[in-house]
Amino acid sequence: MTGAVREPVIRITAMPADANAYGDIFGGWLMSLMDMGAGLIAARRSHGRAVTVAMDGVQFHLPVKVGDEVSVYGELLRMGRSSMTIAIEAWRRHRHEEEAVKVTQAQFTFVAVDDSGKPRAIEQGTTDQEI
Repeated sequence: MTGAVREPVIRITAMPADANAYGDIFGGWLMSLMDMGAGLIAARRSHGRAVTVAMDGVQFHLPVKVGDEVSVYGELLRMGRSSMTIAIEAWRRHRHEEEAVKVTQAQFTFVAVDDSGKPRAIEQGTTDQEI
């Protein structure tokens, strides 16, 4: 993702209900946040409903602990007629520290769909890559 100042699509505090017995946050919880963040970007760019069709290249770099602030960032990588590929990163910051570190990354593919769930064309035009 680009080095420009960026705003997270989601920011949340990891809570005890999201963790295992050792205090590490479940990977599925983190992937769910990333999917939601990618979904927000996909819906905004396609101006409507978009559904997840694939998640590729998931990498867990470091654990997230209870109380950590988790920020999800996304970037539109590619756009086709009805599909979008979105790069997502999750970063954590310990509650009483300033430094944030990347903990997870993945690429999500979404397809824009109409009210009956059929793929629909996305309006092609100029886009801001970082959303």
